Amino acid sequence: MTARPPAAQANVVRTDLLARAYLDILAREDRTDSKSMLRAGSSDPLDPVEVLLEELMDTPAEERISIRPDLAAVAVLTARAIEAEPGLTRILRRGAPVVAIATHAPDRVDAVEKVITACALPSERVAVTSFHQSRSGGVEALVVARDGTEKSHKPDSGNDMIASALHARSTIIGIAPDPRRQLPRDLMRSAEYHLVLPEIDDSALALVIEAVTGKRAERSIDPAAIRLLDIADLVLALRPDRSPEECLARLEDLIAKKGEFHSEGPALEDLDGYGEAKDWGLDLAADFADYKAGRISWDEVDNRGLLLSGPPGVGKTSYARALAKSARVPLVATSVADWNSASHLGGTLQAIKEAFSRARRLAPCILFIDELDGISDRARLTGDYVEYWSQIVNLLLELLQGVEERPGVVVIGATNHPDMIDPAVKRAGRLDHEITIQKPDVKTLAKIFRHHIGAQLPGADLMPAALAAGGATGADVEAFVRRARGAARRGRRALRLDDLLAEVRSKREPPSQQIRRLLAVHEAGHAVVATVLGCMEVVGVSIGDRSGLTEIERIDGNASLKHCNDIIVMLMAGRAAEELLLGSPSAGAGAMPGSDLSRATELAKNIELRFGLGELGPVFVPDGLNDPLTVVPGLLASVRKRIDGALSDARGLLKQNRTALDAVAKALERSGYLSAAEISGLVSAANHTGNRDDLARDPKDTLGASLRIARERIEASLADGNTDEGGDGEDGEHEARSNHARQEAGERSG
Repeated sequence: MTARPPAAQANVVRTDLLARAYLDILAREDRTDSKSMLRAGSSDPLDPVEVLLEELMDTPAEERISIRPDLAAVAVLTARAIEAEPGLTRILRRGAPVVAIATHAPDRVDAVEKVITACALPSERVAVTSFHQSRSGGVEALVVARDGTEKSHKPDSGNDMIASALHARSTIIGIAPDPRRQLPRDLMRSAEYHLVLPEIDDSALALVIEAVTGKRAERSIDPAAIRLLDIADLVLALRPDRSPEECLARLEDLIAKKGEFHSEGPALEDLDGYGEAKDWGLDLAADFADYKAGRISWDEVDNRGLLLSGPPGVGKTSYARALAKSARVPLVATSVADWNSASHLGGTLQAIKEAFSRARRLAPCILFIDELDGISDRARLTGDYVEYWSQIVNLLLELLQGVEERPGVVVIGATNHPDMIDPAVKRAGRLDHEITIQKPDVKTLAKIFRHHIGAQLPGADLMPAALAAGGATGADVEAFVRRARGAARRGRRALRLDDLLAEVRSKREPPSQQIRRLLAVHEAGHAVVATVLGCMEVVGVSIGDRSGLTEIERIDGNASLKHCNDIIVMLMAGRAAEELLLGSPSAGAGAMPGSDLSRATELAKNIELRFGLGELGPVFVPDGLNDPLTVVPGLLASVRKRIDGALSDARGLLKQNRTALDAVAKALERSGYLSAAEISGLVSAANHTGNRDDLARDPKDTLGASLRIARERIEASLADGNTDEGGDGEDGEHEARSNHARQEAGERSG
């Protein structure tokens, strides 16, 4: 809150004479008893005579009828836009200009039209909306006001009318949120003035408050709050029976709580686990704020279409609600199931059109379409329903492509099966950005637990619950917390962490100490070898009740033979750690697709069959074989040899870094989760203790003695001497995420 200096007040009066005149005209039009803004603007508030005159003229506050605040604001902004063009005020009254006015928001179009016809044009000039209307004998002014909600609000519509008005030398005024996309093309081509409604600022707000209350405000509000202000908010806060200070206080309160009424639940800023989608959404929210304020055009908003994919429960619908709340725009939610609820094709097509039409009416807004995979891929259509579904797909594509005709509308589609979406939906100009939301990691799960628990369990460490819930989604966490609260409520007591753990574990017992030790040792092997090798970065390591996870990001971008072998060594390091610390391996490195052995085998096969880096030489074997391991001669032996070599190298590296392995395994067994920094610190500390068994003195010393020995073993394992480390390859194994599901009976699956 800042006081407005007298000099600033004088400047406002001097630059807003046209706005004050417009406000007076509108007050007379609406037959209100507002005092003259021009007289008030020119009077000296310190002159006793002027003060007395104002007191005599003022109507008691409870009886005052004033101009509507939103109309007053539009009048001020329209006057400023006209005043910014030298001589336009006079030309509008005495000439026949062609003017296009951009309002940015559909709800301002009617108000701008009223201000133009009542204030900007001379009283003797009849304003018409169609040049073919009956004439009253006066000179006509053609006013084309389009908010973009009608199908006819396109550049191809109304050009004959513009030609007739131009021939008759009439004033032509076009008003639209986005004139280039919504007004007649010939109006835009012939326009001599292109006006843009400016954003409301402190001085404009002060003028509106003065018009409504009859008094000037002695202070202003924070400029950052004004940036969030919509003209529609003024109607809720400004009243003639309130003082200017009361109006400002009410307005500040409305702005502070504004996000609560745009959507239920938290804002996007408060949510965790959305990664790239969160960044995309926050960028869009910033663009929406600038677009609504007129600082940028719709063409400058680059995030206008998104395909959001991911498994069920990761929060795609919650994301749309949170984004709408952060952007402070309406959310229009629909789904393919809603569209298909109609009993016939015509009803389905109409439902699709109505969803987009509603979004255009509420623009700027977000249109969220759930279950988008429910609309078939045309390439897969067969049988009797080809024509039926083709019409639905074609209509959707037409409406998505119509980004030029729906300024202010961002479309977000959600699906669990992005591979089933028609490729044309993802083309540029439609849903051309695709983001997959992954299941949250344990750190994010802990934050999600805290979000849903709120003020309960203050200070409690929620990592045990997050570890026990490994692999769960945000929706699962919400259900866990809800059921735990129910159990506590029925027990007539406060919520406890044990309630939460019981729900997460679904009444099962926590893992035995033996299983927990097994999980910790296995994951410690992966983490230590990945750290020592240096071509992979450990993001975090965790163990839950029955599973463990080592998250690794690839650093080296070269898909060379060396890098592929390093990944296989890392994948086999869990099994090697079990042999070294527990005496024998378990079945946890294998047992199912996606396990350590599965990934290592697949990568070894690709080295031989796809990358051209193995014993079979530079060959590429395409898909289609039943099982290359049983069909390609010598492949099984080559794969087995490579994996055996990697396992041997992993054993060697872990023996040389035994102290680090012990330290990481014990810390992981104790806490259940280790961050990248904690792992690096443990390995560094272990390798600087002077232990002669640890040859690598620093986890970054990837060229130390231990790795030189490993490299020599890898090279010796290549029977044909093929040490070509070049070549390009694409392989999902390079992602190197090792996820191991363990069974409590001692048998682990990954």
